[in-house]
Amino acid sequence: MKSSNARRSGFTLVELLVVIAIIGILVGLLLPAVQAAREAARRMSCSNNFKQIGLALHNYHSAYKNLPKNAGGTYNVSGNGDKSNFNWLSWMVGITPFIEQQALWEQISNPFNKNRNGSTRAPGSEYPAMGPNPWHQNYQPWLTQVPTYRCPSDPIVAISERVAFTNYAANNGDAIFEQADGGCNREGRCGNWGGWGEEDSERWARGVFRFRHFTKFRDITDGLANTIMAGEHIVNDRALRASGTIMAADNAVWDQPPAYWKRYLDPERPAYINGDTSTGGLSPCGGKPCYDGNANHGRGRRWPDGRPEFSTFNTITPPNSYNVQRWHGHAGTYCASSYHQGGAHVLMSDGAVVFITDSIESGDQNHIAYGRDNGDGLGANGGVGRESPYGLWGALGTKASRETIQEQLNQ
Repeated sequence: MKSSNARRSGFTLVELLVVIAIIGILVGLLLPAVQAAREAARRMSCSNNFKQIGLALHNYHSAYKNLPKNAGGTYNVSGNGDKSNFNWLSWMVGITPFIEQQALWEQISNPFNKNRNGSTRAPGSEYPAMGPNPWHQNYQPWLTQVPTYRCPSDPIVAISERVAFTNYAANNGDAIFEQADGGCNREGRCGNWGGWGEEDSERWARGVFRFRHFTKFRDITDGLANTIMAGEHIVNDRALRASGTIMAADNAVWDQPPAYWKRYLDPERPAYINGDTSTGGLSPCGGKPCYDGNANHGRGRRWPDGRPEFSTFNTITPPNSYNVQRWHGHAGTYCASSYHQGGAHVLMSDGAVVFITDSIESGDQNHIAYGRDNGDGLGANGGVGRESPYGLWGALGTKASRETIQEQLNQ
């Protein structure tokens, strides 16, 4: 017979609460580590995307003896956006067969007779080879999301009726003056129209890519390992995040230094544009909100579109800062950006992928971009052939300015 004094096995209520509290603390400590591990994996995947893009660009150069043209394609046909792409295709279209997107390339490079809903277009209304204009929302190839062009850390996804997105952009250098079309129009005609023609604007095409012109590796005399070929940027989330939204400055973009535009940022949240910019004497905006609010006009929102805000960036303002353009589709100061903590990836011209921090030395942000008078006595053309005024960041963006790069970027 068992003693009535034998103790029952089990936990008291206090002991159970203590165990639950300990488990809660451990979970709280573990979750940030799990999140960090997930972001590290996404960042690695993003880097791998860029490596694939770099390999594709090198293979393209091997095949065609030049890099793909940014802003190219078929010439304007009587203003009909169904019959040509207006000479505005991005550099990303040409490398699709080199990133295992041969099926997509075959759709683009041949006549296409389907609407986005799968119905057949009427005879005579087929889309031509190389497609319609790159903002066309009924042409299925433009609406097709290429996985290699998306960073997995970027959560923004295009709806089915929109042109698909991209997180990667070509390097347009550290000068912006009249760099939107390279002195050539959408009819394919190049000319010398004052200071903004083909010959005059060439001096300010200091990056690896120049609009409506081909670049060869031989043109990168600063060295492939010392020159950025492409950079990462976020897709505009339409929440006024400064690195994805584009501030509209009209002609003032030429005549004000990069630092000038900080006044349009929210003083309490400097990573965002001030939502009410109609007050405070912000005259360059004409009393209107100082940003382009169109759902289609933000950074990264059209992968096949070769216009500056969609397909390029500049090494002027540091990564994850802000973007300023003259007007939609025109030249401006576009920053690199990402959702990775503290910086963004860049693709060097030799194919290496490097993570550049937001704090990279970016020189004199009060220096007006080359092509305009900076008030230093050298006049509007004083920057021709000179080293970048934007420090290490600017020097990495120029292909032939003879800067000395001393930093070990891969360390």
